[in-house]
Amino acid sequence: MSEQTILVQAGRGKTGKRVARQLRERGITVRAASRSGETRFDWMDESTWGPALAGVDAVYLVPLEATGDQHDEVPRFVRQAVAAGVRKLVMLSARDVDTFEVEGTLNAERAVRESGVPWTILRPGWFHQNFDEDFFEPSVRAGEVLLATGDGLEPFIDAEDIAEVAVAAFTQDGHDGQIYDLSGAEPLTFPQALEIIAAELGREIRVVDVEPAEYIEQQVGLGMPREFAELIARLYERIRAGKEAHLSDGVQRVLGREPRPFAAYVKNAVAAGSWN
Repeated sequence: MSEQTILVQAGRGKTGKRVARQLRERGITVRAASRSGETRFDWMDESTWGPALAGVDAVYLVPLEATGDQHDEVPRFVRQAVAAGVRKLVMLSARDVDTFEVEGTLNAERAVRESGVPWTILRPGWFHQNFDEDFFEPSVRAGEVLLATGDGLEPFIDAEDIAEVAVAAFTQDGHDGQIYDLSGAEPLTFPQALEIIAAELGREIRVVDVEPAEYIEQQVGLGMPREFAELIARLYERIRAGKEAHLSDGVQRVLGREPRPFAAYVKNAVAAGSWN
């Protein structure tokens, strides 16, 4: 595999940049692609697909930025990738997507499974790094976070663990045709997670919890697209109802160790200057 080239979509994203780094550390040639990167890839611009795929042997597929029904684009891309000579697909999906019934994501998974080449699908839960690299970061920095999760539990997972599982799928035998549900080691409420961050930072972070319907209207009022606000609210409702509290063993099965704990992530993030 070290003599092959792997296309990493969302190469500047939370998992993509880590997959790219870990592959390079193993001496593997990586083509990190994004809408504004050196290798340009845009789900909405099919003219970028061919150049990104040229000479590529495998793809880390991140369809979460595709639009439409999430992902009329993905089956077309998968067909084009296989025709271009891609021989392995590792896809970033989402935990419990089959019970959550996100049809676009299920269609994307189906396209990968029916591609005719070896594949692995990763289904992680909420990332540790949602708190400092995206989504909650401005609110944590400001000291007030709006939620609609109540006391629901979520076993947050570190993006480094997701990336390490992806790299194992590319570089080790035994992962073809596998769907790995990935979670962290312990379920936490969102307020508990924010308390850990606040304690490490030495300052207060206020949590404002509202009903999901109110969350949607507040976020739309702040400029969030309604469709996205409704999706987040649906995710929050699942957490609020306790449907995401269960642990998954994908990290243990693939890596032979426990997932990185949330507190360790927070300590490292604060040491690196997050939320300053």
